[in-house]
Amino acid sequence: MKRQPCHRDQLLSVLLLIGLTLSACTAPESPEATLKSAFAESFMVGAALNEAQFSGQAVDEAAIVMKHFNTITPENTLKWESVHPEPDSFNFGPADAYVSFGEENGMFIVGHALVWHHQTPQWVFQDENGEDVDRETLLNTMQNHILTVVGRYKGRIDGWDVVNEALNDDGTLRETAWLRIIGDDYIAKAFEYAREADPDVQLYYNDYSLPDRPKRDGTVALITNLQERGIDVAGVGLQGHYKLTSPGVAQLDSSIAAFAAMGVDVMITELDIDVLPAAWEHRGADLSLDVELHDALNPYTEALPDSMQHVLATRYAELFGVFQKNADVVTRVTFWGVTDQASWLNSWPVEGRTSYPLLFDRSNNPKHAYDMVIAVAG
Repeated sequence: MKRQPCHRDQLLSVLLLIGLTLSACTAPESPEATLKSAFAESFMVGAALNEAQFSGQAVDEAAIVMKHFNTITPENTLKWESVHPEPDSFNFGPADAYVSFGEENGMFIVGHALVWHHQTPQWVFQDENGEDVDRETLLNTMQNHILTVVGRYKGRIDGWDVVNEALNDDGTLRETAWLRIIGDDYIAKAFEYAREADPDVQLYYNDYSLPDRPKRDGTVALITNLQERGIDVAGVGLQGHYKLTSPGVAQLDSSIAAFAAMGVDVMITELDIDVLPAAWEHRGADLSLDVELHDALNPYTEALPDSMQHVLATRYAELFGVFQKNADVVTRVTFWGVTDQASWLNSWPVEGRTSYPLLFDRSNNPKHAYDMVIAVAG
């Protein structure tokens, strides 16, 4: 049989086809998008962790954290009652593990929170007879706590929520034991002690319902007062405990702009979206509220219907659109929790509900809301 001539162009075409086929088989796959990679040019994306997630117990949830987040906040580990339960006793074991977890994974580590009216033991404010301590005693207690805790993690924790939720919804100072005993300069003192403990750490004020005009204006006045005293406030944390319809996009956008105009960073610090029926009209996160469980308040005990999954996803995309628009001033977006299973909204304000507020479900899988958030990054 006569061999057909092999033309050069035909040979090159065959070789090119073989090369493309081999390349398709051997070329590495494009890296999977993650939250931290999707928004790498915009802001850090983080989560608040419980002890099981950073101590090696909740392995699957820890894997989500390491894959998707580049900043972490402790849910409870560094709150006063956890780290300083008795006058002469500090419990640093869990806090050490939290900080080590962040360091091992190259994360921006946040400390939360130094001065708050909740989760602070009564011994801080009262003597052995149940009477209020005096101003000097409470200031000394505050100073000792802050110098000890912040000082222990000097150069390791990157930013601290120094004062948490000091304002009422109308923007006035909340009547707490801190205010009653020390006076309205207790906030300034807390910042001064934190700066003394770590000259380089970022110091924040953190509160909820800040898109609401009265509380926003009160917070602007508070930060202005601190700045006029020469106190460095690096940023304001807007707790993102949001509903499906509130706050509105324009409302949130204007609030971010108001704080940015003060020259401080803006952080979304406790983001989740409550899809369950409202237990009352309040939109914030006042832990003193407690509501009895009944069926009408817990409609999705088996699963969140697809229709609601879509509503949740659309809402998350809407919010991240605002964050992305303001990426020049928004430095961090932190979810309050990792998965639906571990969310605090399963137990507050109604104990025993089945809630669905986050991007990862009870089986640790990303939800439709996750896809919509990633899509916002473009």
